[in-house]
Amino acid sequence: MPTFISDCSKLSFPASERIGGDLVRQPILELIQQDFPQFGAASSLATTELNEYRRRYLENYLVREVGELSELERTVLSNVHEHRTLTDKVEELEPPLTLGQRWADHIASFGGSWTFILLFFGIITGWILLNVALLRRASFDPYPFILLNLLLSCLAALQAPVIMMSQNRQEEKDRERAKKDYMINLKAELELRVMHEKLDHLTQQQALATQHLAEVLQAGSHLPKQTP
Repeated sequence: MPTFISDCSKLSFPASERIGGDLVRQPILELIQQDFPQFGAASSLATTELNEYRRRYLENYLVREVGELSELERTVLSNVHEHRTLTDKVEELEPPLTLGQRWADHIASFGGSWTFILLFFGIITGWILLNVALLRRASFDPYPFILLNLLLSCLAALQAPVIMMSQNRQEEKDRERAKKDYMINLKAELELRVMHEKLDHLTQQQALATQHLAEVLQAGSHLPKQTP
């Protein structure tokens, strides 16, 4: 198998991986020249080396856009570089709910339903009718219904923190979902930038091949014709 020596790492690679310096786009070429100032249009490197500089180009782009990279951005960069999907990150199994969390969800769900509202008004109406119309003098909570007010205050004091517990857990799930959406969108954007860079590379390579073919044809047209 024919091989070539990279002008960057001085290592041997298969000839099929050879990329000429004249085919490297200027932003990536500048990154290469930061490490290897002698690298130019006549130099060459391997596809794997070019992919590494593409990764660095994407990392520099992210640093310019968002500042210091977080764990999320580094995870996305790693997946783009290794051509892996984010499915394992998006479909992570949620930990099982504790007994308190399940109770909080049930109470929050029941407390925000029409069933609770109708039942609540039914109990209050029955309480008032029982103490005013039925029991009268023997009522256990005569007007102004001090015991009823006490029970309602206790119910509100207990219900509010339980509902907040459920809402806090739901907000945490929403934050995790937002992080996953951000990772997917960021990976899509970076993949598009890589695709554009590769398309530009292929377009430039095709243009150089067409120019070389035109020069060969032009040179052949100037050769003297041989008579039989």
